[in-house]
Amino acid sequence: MSWYENPVKEPLRVPTAAIWTVCPKCNSYIANEEWAASCKVCPNCNYHARLGCRERVKLLTDKGSFREINADVGINDPLKFKDASGTYANKAKAAAVKAGIDESVLTGTCKIEGSPVVLCVMDFKFMGGSLGSGTGERILLAAERALKLKRPLIIVSASGGARMHEGIVSLMQMAKTCAAIAKVKEAGLPYYSVLTDPTTGGVSASYAMVGDLNIAEPKALIGFAGRRVIEQTIKQKLPDDFQTAEYTMAHGFIDHIIPRKDMKAFLAKILQYAGF
Repeated sequence: MSWYENPVKEPLRVPTAAIWTVCPKCNSYIANEEWAASCKVCPNCNYHARLGCRERVKLLTDKGSFREINADVGINDPLKFKDASGTYANKAKAAAVKAGIDESVLTGTCKIEGSPVVLCVMDFKFMGGSLGSGTGERILLAAERALKLKRPLIIVSASGGARMHEGIVSLMQMAKTCAAIAKVKEAGLPYYSVLTDPTTGGVSASYAMVGDLNIAEPKALIGFAGRRVIEQTIKQKLPDDFQTAEYTMAHGFIDHIIPRKDMKAFLAKILQYAGF
């Protein structure tokens, strides 16, 4: 019985994550190659997973055309904020390591199918994509660069709202960014706003909703206050699709819902239509 007495070798085990991605929405198992090829969109339920800012830049821009600007603009800590979990400064440093960017927005110049633009892309991984003074300053400077170069401005939003660690300074960025965008429009340059999951709070109440065209990804969460806050305030049950891109479009707040794989082509089309 030597075959029985010999020790059994441990079988080769490949971690599931090395082969499959599990869709957070429908729990389908999707081969990692297919997940990457679909731009992190579930082929079964059309769930659009969140993208980092550099992933989004790669998806939308012509290869090698993106040039980052305003990288030296970082966070401001006017309140020297801290709570039981630590200081704001330390949280921002940890967020920078996680997101690979030291503010919640990446700004730069680029081309989209040959059309030159100034592009701002928010990253939810950096402190929930919150709007801080550094975020607002980068967007202001990007708008000024669009004016100088006479290029359209595009902002891709992904945010939980204002960064309350900075108090009123954060809230001031709502007016500051909208004023900068108003100057872009006054100069006759287009401003296109792309809303991704989620676009909420002070961002949805400011620059995300003032585009010449407001464009969203399917099923993106778009709103101001959260569902629970609203329900507790008005004492009513909200519709299941409340604050989805589809609900928001049906009520006149956005103009188009474009699948992720078609977004670059759509932006290129409207840029060319505008003469760029």
